[in-house]
Amino acid sequence: MSGVPALESLLVIALATCALPCQAQGSGYWTDAWRGWHFYELPEEPEGPAPRPVARPASAATASAVPDRASVTRPPRAPELLEFERLQKALEELRQIAIVQPSEANVRRYMALESQVVARASAFADVARRVAWMQPELDPSLQGRPVNALALEVYDQQQAQSRSRAVAALGRDHVLLFFFRSDCPYCHAMAPVLAAFAQQHGLRVEAVTVDGGSLPQYPQPRQDNGIARALQVSQVPALYLAQPGAGRITPIGFGVLSQAQLLERLGSLAEGAPGGAAGGVVGVAAGSTALRNDLTTTAALPGPTWGIKP
Repeated sequence: MSGVPALESLLVIALATCALPCQAQGSGYWTDAWRGWHFYELPEEPEGPAPRPVARPASAATASAVPDRASVTRPPRAPELLEFERLQKALEELRQIAIVQPSEANVRRYMALESQVVARASAFADVARRVAWMQPELDPSLQGRPVNALALEVYDQQQAQSRSRAVAALGRDHVLLFFFRSDCPYCHAMAPVLAAFAQQHGLRVEAVTVDGGSLPQYPQPRQDNGIARALQVSQVPALYLAQPGAGRITPIGFGVLSQAQLLERLGSLAEGAPGGAAGGVVGVAAGSTALRNDLTTTAALPGPTWGIKP
């Protein structure tokens, strides 16, 4: 029986030896008896500051490619720009002050500065005119329609001659359709103007009566065979430019038109069309009857339906 106490003493010494390293690891599940022994749990790591990331040094090429912002400076602005901005800001501020408080002193300060600005603008305009006199390519009076009375007369003559040639070229394959009523006084006024214009420029006019009557200048007009309804002619006199070979009809105008208006519209239409063939719509002159919105494009109608031969 003496061997039993010796064995118990050895067990106590072994347990004490195993408990020392467990207590040295700190509080954890090793010391929590109620959690039991979980062999799959890892021991807790000691708490401490997180390691800082090691910054990698940038290469010399990368450092030289990125310029320093402090070394980049904007180019100095012209003093004239600074003066202009200062003057503009001061004028606006004085104007606003004078509007909010319209006293004599405030209005006087604003008007005094405004007179200075107007004087500078006038000086600029004088210099600009002198520069334009010496540089023809910068002179606006030499571009487009002139402003001088004598030059304007020459310009109008050249325009009239050019448009007259263009209108005469239309007579080779175009016909003017003139819709009228025998009881319309405006149609009676339009007929002699159109007849004289057509004779002067060599144009062919096909008069189409809407009510079956006639006019002195056109005693034997064509009867309406449905073309007036197809073109939705609701107002007379009405004038169209037709190209029977291509089957195109373009409205020219409604109401009484003068020879100058006829020349302007037909000339612009002939000059603006590609290849010299009328295919667009002429612009409306100032003071003339406006073109209908639903006829602003050419109507493609077959030539045989008109009964008109090229």
